[in-house]
Amino acid sequence: MNVLSLLALAALAQSPYLPPDPKAKQPKPVPPPPGAIVLFSGKEEEVAQNWRKNGSDADGHWKVVKGALVSQAGDIVSKQEFTDFMLHVEFKVPYVPNEKGQGRGNSGVGLQGRYEIQVLDSSGLKIPGTGDCGAVYSQSAPLVNACKPPLSWQTYDIIFRAPRFVDGKLTEKARVTVFQNGILVQNNTEIQGPTGIRADRPIDKPGPIFLQDHHNPTEFRQVWVVPLPTEGSKSYDPK
Repeated sequence: MNVLSLLALAALAQSPYLPPDPKAKQPKPVPPPPGAIVLFSGKEEEVAQNWRKNGSDADGHWKVVKGALVSQAGDIVSKQEFTDFMLHVEFKVPYVPNEKGQGRGNSGVGLQGRYEIQVLDSSGLKIPGTGDCGAVYSQSAPLVNACKPPLSWQTYDIIFRAPRFVDGKLTEKARVTVFQNGILVQNNTEIQGPTGIRADRPIDKPGPIFLQDHHNPTEFRQVWVVPLPTEGSKSYDPK
């Protein structure tokens, strides 16, 4: 073994991050429940049908590889827009052992195209911060580190309540609850405002689901939404 190999092994041993686990059993995709709106389930035609390039009317351009939607060449947003909803997303971050912090498989899931739930390889970190996986980006760190090692399929189950307005004035900020891999990481968190991802819709209007390309080949599968009834709708029950 040469000196460079020894140095690489030593650096890996000192890293707080977890390496991939080739023996780990990958979870099966979670099927959508009846009534869910399926944005992606592994079919190539769903990309053009359900997604567009962010900031453009052009159809979504990400490629489908072995049933997974792979981030590349800019962000995509859903053509359908939502107010209150439950969102299920499955994702896999790449293994980039020579990178640190925001360079490790960076991506994100945007709610209404305004509020980002961070996607990142934060596996192994003892105290995750506001830039780590499971965070409301730049605002609220996850309650715990629920990350699996890179190259493992992970899940977000997100319950989002949009901000409320009366006569054009903000009366309630947006709130979000997030389960990562079945573990609570955001508990009815109040979102202070847009988190920095591009918002191409007024803040008091419905918005799309946003998948971020941050120059890392992050994979997504099983993206589906269950719209939740809002005040004034026939199915709304405050009880």
